[in-house]
Amino acid sequence: MTVEGHDRTADERTRTVTPARAAQELELKRDEFRLAVQLGLVRTVPAGEGGRRRVEQGELDRLRAAPDFPAGLRDRVRAVGTGEAAALLGITPERFTRLVRTGHLSPVRFSLNRYRAVVWTYLAEEVADFGRTCPTLLTGRLPLELRERLAAREDLRPRNWRARRLALLLRATDDPWARASAIASLLDPLHVAEVVDDPYERAHLDRLRPPPPQGMPVPAAARELAERLTRADDPDEILWHRLSLALALDEARAAYPAPHPGETAGAAPTVPVARRVDAVSAVRPAPAPSVLAGAPDPWAATVTVRGGPRALSARSLPTAPPFLTPPLPAGPPVVPAPQEAAPVPLPAAAAPAGRPEVVTDRPASRPISRSASRPARTRFLDRFQWGRASGEARARRRKRPVSWP
Repeated sequence: MTVEGHDRTADERTRTVTPARAAQELELKRDEFRLAVQLGLVRTVPAGEGGRRRVEQGELDRLRAAPDFPAGLRDRVRAVGTGEAAALLGITPERFTRLVRTGHLSPVRFSLNRYRAVVWTYLAEEVADFGRTCPTLLTGRLPLELRERLAAREDLRPRNWRARRLALLLRATDDPWARASAIASLLDPLHVAEVVDDPYERAHLDRLRPPPPQGMPVPAAARELAERLTRADDPDEILWHRLSLALALDEARAAYPAPHPGETAGAAPTVPVARRVDAVSAVRPAPAPSVLAGAPDPWAATVTVRGGPRALSARSLPTAPPFLTPPLPAGPPVVPAPQEAAPVPLPAAAAPAGRPEVVTDRPASRPISRSASRPARTRFLDRFQWGRASGEARARRRKRPVSWP
């Protein structure tokens, strides 16, 4: 009987209830219950897919067994605004705003009003503790250091809220990749890409990204402003989170690698890295050789030109075969017979003095023709020779320089 009763008690304690039912049994409002879960005062367990969480019956029994229940639990999750917090400390709201801007208190959450102004909320218990520990800051003039920081428009409320939220996210999980994802959620995607260069690891961190804080606005403009508050903007804060993300990645990689497509988290990869690299290299085509081994040089053939230097311009030079053709058979290269060209010789009277006459093996009885069918290179050489001869003649007929009186 005792064993059966013990089993029934264990089953009863492991039974879970919905968050709405848990808030009703703990005599908390919905916002107060969410804040209690966020602060870790009420522990929850995952239930099924979709990230839903429930509360075990044993956790409810533990909280209700406290001597100060329910007033003590309600006081620990009580959140106040700027006006109510200033009234608790007995100071003006302006002075309380100066104290929280310089980092003396950390907000627990924020919201946007209808004018898109940020409304910060603080824990009443922390506000009361600050009044008891720092009474000198509640009266008189603020110290010079605080006044200089206020004059520089310093505001540490967003940074302190991000630090508090990160501490709660890290405390809520033991998975190294989930902890790295919590740190990455405070950085811009560009900074995350610079630290995490592996696309599979970035995709895994994005899948494990924690949900946005409660009370995120729905309109696009207000949501953009709220998301801006959830990311680090100070250079020192960005550098700190980048270093923390690099260290968290080292711990996560040491635990298990990030899953690739078709793999599950925490399991060894199905295809080893060496085999994956070999498969990629097998698909790539082999590089084409630049010169085939054993092929003769097509430009090493000797060319015999008949008809003088001008006939060379009218002849076709041997062309090289394509590099990817099979090797040529061994033997002397075959050179096609050059085609005879009929360039027109220069007249004897146009040859400049002192230059050797070009002697060719053409018959001297061939008439001179200046038709348009001659090659363009031959006509250009004719004009070049004529222009050079006329230039020498003009140089010999140069007048004497005129002397001024």
